[in-house]
Amino acid sequence: MLTTNTTTRSARLGLRATPAQETVLRRAAEVDHKSLTDFILDAAYQAAEQTLLDQRLFMVTGSQYQAILEMLDRPESDNPGLADLFSRAPVWAKK
Repeated sequence: MLTTNTTTRSARLGLRATPAQETVLRRAAEVDHKSLTDFILDAAYQAAEQTLLDQRLFMVTGSQYQAILEMLDRPESDNPGLADLFSRAPVWAKK
């Protein structure tokens, strides 16, 4: 979880919200025991990280691209630990 209180803030961001949006945001911040600014920053930062992680296009250098291709071209190898893991019933399926 992002901790915004321990980092010095130097960038200024502005936004406009409807009165209904402001009410919901303020209530949620109170429930989470955060200031409105901390609540909005934490939520926006988490959403931004997730958006970036969901990207399907990755920019790499020529050497990085070549290394990825070499990894993909390698023949598969046995992985006893993975085979053992998949042979067990998942915890949530046990009664």
